[in-house]
Amino acid sequence: MRILQLIDSLETGGAERMSVNIANLLADEINTSFLCATRKEGLLKDSLNAQVKYLFLNKKSTLDYKAIKQLNTYIKQHQIDVIHAHSTSFFLATLIRLLNKKIIIVWHDHYGNSEYLHKRKYKVLKFCSKYFTHIFSVNSNLVVWAKKYLKTKSISYLSNFAVQNKTKSTTQLFGKEGKRIVHLANLRLQKDHHTLISAFAKVKKKHSEYTLHCVGKDLNDDYSKSIRKQIIDLGLNNHVFLYGSKPDVSYILSQSKIGVLSSKSEGLPIALLEYGLAGLPVVVTNVGNCKDVVLSDDYGLLIKPYDEGSIAKSILYYIDNLSKAKEVGQKLKKRIEDNYSANVVTEKLILTYKSIL
Repeated sequence: MRILQLIDSLETGGAERMSVNIANLLADEINTSFLCATRKEGLLKDSLNAQVKYLFLNKKSTLDYKAIKQLNTYIKQHQIDVIHAHSTSFFLATLIRLLNKKIIIVWHDHYGNSEYLHKRKYKVLKFCSKYFTHIFSVNSNLVVWAKKYLKTKSISYLSNFAVQNKTKSTTQLFGKEGKRIVHLANLRLQKDHHTLISAFAKVKKKHSEYTLHCVGKDLNDDYSKSIRKQIIDLGLNNHVFLYGSKPDVSYILSQSKIGVLSSKSEGLPIALLEYGLAGLPVVVTNVGNCKDVVLSDDYGLLIKPYDEGSIAKSILYYIDNLSKAKEVGQKLKKRIEDNYSANVVTEKLILTYKSIL
């Protein structure tokens, strides 16, 4: 098999990380694994396995003829069988399919606002879906939605998975060792940093030595500016730190004590899986498929979105019960290793590829 992962960029988003992780895994399992970034490169480029063949298109517009021709030629030259298109790259994959009827398209739906699917615009996607041979959806809500609204017959749930990040360890977190709370999330409205920061202000009143570390892409937009203003207004300048995008996630988590996610909506957040793989006790909102990972309080604490009181209370519970926190972190780690590991997902991928070929 010769499989190409197609993704718009290599910045540090969830879909982007999954495309790189899958390309890397397949490098040891199939004839040749390829990855194509269409519009932007980014920090994740350095995470690509040396065995993965890489192409950057530098696509300038939706109908960039030069880029479309370049990709089509590349696919023919390398005799690629399947385009595994992630998120919005499905449109380019469809154009290639119209030019090359031998190519097979697998579309990977990473849609993060699965709590608000009724607002999703999908006319173009619906048209393109008749050219997809299979759809992978990252949570059960998206499977149901695809079966109802799209034209593809073969649809299945494929869990996100976590891997140990092997990027060089360079990011040194501020604050005291053993007193750090980490939040892996790009600075986007969906991630609801405001509720988390308000909750952390309550934690600080009781445990002033603890600090909050927010790691994720910063667009320097109005949302980002409002977060910075909130930090200043609450007097948290020396307690809440924003780092922007960082490639060395595993090293960052090794310096942390508690993992939090305050999202309004999610699919299956890779951050949650990475927290578990690092053995961190977690406080996460009950959105998307988080409840399928955190089955009970033995594996972490699930809370309602927008509930700063519950976030604060949950963090304080772990701080005041460190032995219990460690026990919870270890149980979650085993659950991730058993159910959301690379080996489990690779097997499902290979079987699906084989069935459609």
